[in-house]
Amino acid sequence: MCSREEEALRRLEEVFSATLARINSLVLQPLLETTPEPSDPQVRECLRLVQQLHQSSQRLWEVTEESLHSLRERLGHHDAVGLESLLLLRDADRVLQVHVEYIESYASCVAVQAFQKAAKKRREFWRGQRKALGQLLSGVSSEAKVGTALTQALRQPLAHHVQQYVLLLLSLGDSVTEPHPARELVVHAATLFGNLQSFMRQALDQALATQALWHSLSSRLRDVLCTPARRLLQDSQDVAVTVTPLRAERVLLFNDALVLLQGHSVHTFDLKLVWVDPGQDGCTFQLLTPEDKLSFCSKNAQDLMVWQWKVTQAVCQALRGKKDFPVLGTGLEPSEPPACRCVAYTFRAEGRLCQATYEGEWCRGRPHGRGTLRWPDGRNHVGSFCQGLEHGFGIRLVPQASEDKFDCYKCHWREGSMCGYGICEPAARIWGPRERPASLTALQVHGPLGEGPAERVWHRRGQRQGPGILLSEDDSLYEGTFTRDLTLVGKGKVTFPNGFTLEGSFGSGAGKGLHTQGVLDTAAFPPDPSSTRKRQLGVGAFPVESRWQGVYGPFRDFISAGCPGDEQEALLGFHVQNSRELRKSQEYLCCERTQPEACAGRMEDVLDELLLHREPRALRECLGKALSSSLHPLGKLLRTLMLTFQATYAGIGANKHLQTLAQEEVKQHARELWAAYRGLLQVALRRKGQAPEEDEDPEARDLQVHGLVLPLMLPSFYSELFTLYLLLHESEDSLYSQGIANLSLFPDTKLLEFLDVQKHLWPLKDLTLTTNQRLSLVRDKCFLSATECLQKIITTVDPREKLEVLEKTYGEIEATVSRVLGQEHKLPMDDLLPLLIYVVSRARIQHLGAEIHLIRDMMDPIHTGGLYDFLLTALESCYEHIQKEDMHRFPGRWDSKDLW
Repeated sequence: MCSREEEALRRLEEVFSATLARINSLVLQPLLETTPEPSDPQVRECLRLVQQLHQSSQRLWEVTEESLHSLRERLGHHDAVGLESLLLLRDADRVLQVHVEYIESYASCVAVQAFQKAAKKRREFWRGQRKALGQLLSGVSSEAKVGTALTQALRQPLAHHVQQYVLLLLSLGDSVTEPHPARELVVHAATLFGNLQSFMRQALDQALATQALWHSLSSRLRDVLCTPARRLLQDSQDVAVTVTPLRAERVLLFNDALVLLQGHSVHTFDLKLVWVDPGQDGCTFQLLTPEDKLSFCSKNAQDLMVWQWKVTQAVCQALRGKKDFPVLGTGLEPSEPPACRCVAYTFRAEGRLCQATYEGEWCRGRPHGRGTLRWPDGRNHVGSFCQGLEHGFGIRLVPQASEDKFDCYKCHWREGSMCGYGICEPAARIWGPRERPASLTALQVHGPLGEGPAERVWHRRGQRQGPGILLSEDDSLYEGTFTRDLTLVGKGKVTFPNGFTLEGSFGSGAGKGLHTQGVLDTAAFPPDPSSTRKRQLGVGAFPVESRWQGVYGPFRDFISAGCPGDEQEALLGFHVQNSRELRKSQEYLCCERTQPEACAGRMEDVLDELLLHREPRALRECLGKALSSSLHPLGKLLRTLMLTFQATYAGIGANKHLQTLAQEEVKQHARELWAAYRGLLQVALRRKGQAPEEDEDPEARDLQVHGLVLPLMLPSFYSELFTLYLLLHESEDSLYSQGIANLSLFPDTKLLEFLDVQKHLWPLKDLTLTTNQRLSLVRDKCFLSATECLQKIITTVDPREKLEVLEKTYGEIEATVSRVLGQEHKLPMDDLLPLLIYVVSRARIQHLGAEIHLIRDMMDPIHTGGLYDFLLTALESCYEHIQKEDMHRFPGRWDSKDLW
């Protein structure tokens, strides 16, 4: 049976729906009918707000109609339709949100007097509408001002409607007994709309207070501060407070900013970048901002508490990006703002950051975490910050003075200064046609970037002076000194690709271009082109063990300290809320700061996992999960190493002369990751009171590094690393591709004959001929299983898996031969190599040289001298033979022994 409350709700919805329709036709639509479009920007803005209110009113009417329909369905079929089917109950949150949107749109119009300004152009029309408006209102005289009547007409019906909602829902809740399935829905809806009443009162109070404020300010201040969404929360004229050191005459707290008025000056502070620091004596509290520290004090302790509480809640609300519901400082969200946040800010005060914009993570008023810093002069820094200073790995771009080019510094920073080793990538200088010495177009400098003499010269005098190596794309080499714009200066030596050397003094002058005085030696023998082309930089000068200590060092310190919870947050470089949030996303970078106890609890879980998975198979799975998660210490370390590797060797850093440096670093990263795992395991054992494991001998360590860690972490570096191999072996791969293209022209039998494969080994049984097809024209059918197997070598990045593919290819070749001969047969070397060349030519693997060299460099040393080593050597021989000129001229015979 339906209750009388449901019938009353139906009548209420019918009346409200009709009222909304009349409001749209009598008020909102006429307000929008203004032609031509006003030239005053303030009036245009008011019309935009009225349009927004009109749209909210339309949505409110639609949801009212939907609610009315559900009530009619319930009243007409109460035996079949349950109480929980009512829209007000089953979807109360959506109905509430539509009401909230209308209230916020209405409040914005009130705050800037949008109704009065929009109606100003049609004053006579609205005077004639007073009687019609009066029918919508109660308690408002027909002689009231138009603005007042419009304001009341758009608020009063809604306020009455929500009030009746609450009364009827409360009454309905009393009539529904506890076991009823809809009782909880009724109570929830009554609570929501009771809260909506409070929300509506606060929204209107703030809008009216804001409107009064704009009237009290001068037009200049009003133009600076007034925005439709801005609401006044507190005024020092109402609750007195003094702010130092600025000595503001008036303090205004808005929902988005704190404003200090001082004479003709206006100081505005974005609340997202305000941190509240409670005072210890109860007489003051401080606000921390990116450039100021403000102290609030008051003679009345209660007034000070009001200000502190309101500022705190306003900051929380601003960071959440939506108004608290039902009123400021209430709701389910935390009432204390997080210490760490992600915001953009442009510095104003004089100093090194003047006019620079920082976008990224903050903590207590200072850049802290990951972020980007941009200066107006084009300088750009991306990386990690600590307490306002560059700290950790970072990339700095510095524009050249006269060109649209940038010098790039990739290195570690400590307290705002470059620290340790790094890479400097100056932009290429544009040489004139008579100036350019042997196509010197690119520069890679590897060396210490500390506070040494060279560093001081660079920054203080604007010149980069001192010794260095400049290696061009045509493999010309300059050893000597140079300036910021890559002008060769002073004593130096140029070695050209043909072996000639030019040694002497270099310089340049206005209009003279580059000139030198020295000795040109043309008597030297031409160097081996392959050694010149593949010259590697920095290998001896910068031992791999000394690189990236800025990454490894903090992790080692963290482990040495026993993995304390209060240091975990700084080590990982991001902040998390709780274990449930951890499970939501592996890339959670929110700015909520957790307590050290929570961090310690999570670290306990990490250490316990390591103790539970120490057997080989379990360890592989455990390390795989750890390295793939950026929330795990090992995963975070890997991600940091990956980012530094990408920053160093991708883009302009993709230089073939850095290949050895790169592959050395990847192996070193694997060793460091294994050492990090061992360090965490020792901490876990100590915390459980167990004896630590004995130190590993180098041989056992290398087995784990190459057999376990390297395959797991190599995918993170493979793309950039393989690109360097491609560049280094580009010329050989080009010859190989030409050879493959020529060999692919042969049908199968002709190619087997050309390669001198013995005829009794030809798998002619595998060739299925169609009508009128000749055996001599069949192509890509012989040894097909071996060919398809070898092609899989490019489907994995793991060197061991690539070697396994090669072993299976060898097995497929022998299996095919055994099938042809009708008995098991082991191929001697003289027979194997021609067959392997056939399979390689038919597999048509691109960049095989890069593949082979990467496998050779990254394979586990345990395979040296074994089967894998033998097979890889055989593949190398095939690759080298296909590059030879005789493969391009198609000779009649060749000796397989010549391969060796």
